[in-house]
Amino acid sequence: MNKIRKLGYQYLNMIEDLGLLLIAVLTVIAMGTEVVTIYQQKAVMLGDLLLLFIYLEVLAMVGLYLKSGRLPVRMPLYIVIVALARYMALDMKNLDAINMISISAAILIVATSILVIRFGHKKFPYGDSDADQ
Repeated sequence: MNKIRKLGYQYLNMIEDLGLLLIAVLTVIAMGTEVVTIYQQKAVMLGDLLLLFIYLEVLAMVGLYLKSGRLPVRMPLYIVIVALARYMALDMKNLDAINMISISAAILIVATSILVIRFGHKKFPYGDSDADQ
């Protein structure tokens, strides 16, 4: 039974690594597509920069996971904040006051969640490897 578990674990790790590789490749393709679009328009807009920043955050998250073997919980939350800020920046003209307040509240909730998670990791680390996160 231990052999089956070990083999299953190895297959799951291989599938996980292939999935991460696929995410990284598709993110690089999306970045390239965005750069080509910027070049064709001959203008760089704030939304374009924020989108490229989101792509970089995804690549950093994949790299950190491959390096440490753990998925950092805070990285996707950072991506959410940038995505919400991008949405606000691009659609500011079309948003009414309630929607802007709602999106701002969502950003505040996510930022507070990051602080709580960070505090929890510092105050109650999982082990020696989590103390520096």
